[in-house]
Amino acid sequence: MNKAFLCVLIAGLLPYVCAMAAKWGFQNYDNHNPRNWLAQQTGFRARGNAAQANSFEAFAFFASGVIIATIAQVEAARIDMYALTFVAARVGFIACYLAGKPTLRSVFWLVGLLSVVGLFAAALGV
Repeated sequence: MNKAFLCVLIAGLLPYVCAMAAKWGFQNYDNHNPRNWLAQQTGFRARGNAAQANSFEAFAFFASGVIIATIAQVEAARIDMYALTFVAARVGFIACYLAGKPTLRSVFWLVGLLSVVGLFAAALGV
């Protein structure tokens, strides 16, 4: 499996890491109604839930970028570079989200977005 496809798998699993961070170790977690329970949370639990939602939102754009760049026969090393950058940026984004570091979180978000734009630009021959 090439690195970019592995990155798609990792990026697809990151939202679940965020969900676990939001729910981990809490005594009164309501598994019968988890969305309402999460909506009432504050602090890192609320941020973990928000990071989960954002990670799901970012995933489709990233995965389609990898697929389109692959179909366009962009050099594998270039696709891998953008994919690895995206995953690293998303990990940084999640860590900053959970830690309550909004400015640095935005920097990681932008790096991730630009890496996906890079995939599409490469597919377009730019």
